[in-house]
Amino acid sequence: MTNIPMTVDGAEALRAELKRLKSEDRPRIIQAIADAREHGDLKENAEYHAAREQQGFCEGRIQEIEAKLSNAQIIDVKKMPDTGKIVFGVTVSLFNTSNDNEVRYKIVGDDEADIKKNLISVNSPIARALIGKQVDDVAVVATPNGEVEYEVIAVEYI
Repeated sequence: MTNIPMTVDGAEALRAELKRLKSEDRPRIIQAIADAREHGDLKENAEYHAAREQQGFCEGRIQEIEAKLSNAQIIDVKKMPDTGKIVFGVTVSLFNTSNDNEVRYKIVGDDEADIKKNLISVNSPIARALIGKQVDDVAVVATPNGEVEYEVIAVEYI
């Protein structure tokens, strides 16, 4: 399997979720299964079946997180030389030339992406158009509504 790029913050968030799943959710689900077993006939025991379903989701998520972390290539942009170029992990400020809006994004891994928090995936069309650009460069992004031009205002290695 190939390495999955991930920021330090993204790796920490996955580790925290993994710890919670193993130390809190898993024991709670095991206890729920044990409690449901005490009610008798398991064939018609909705609580038991619900708890077993939760256990399946929990164990699946644990395996998924462990696989992602084992294949993660954690990139700490703060330790990289500031070349002024847009690379994975940087925060960029952009000026949309078509609507005169400014936006600020951090380029992160696929699992960390959250547009509501201005975290965009390195594989998104806008990030792919920005990689390698510098301040004052213009990136053209193909969108469903046509091409949009972004001028790079700032590149921060934070």
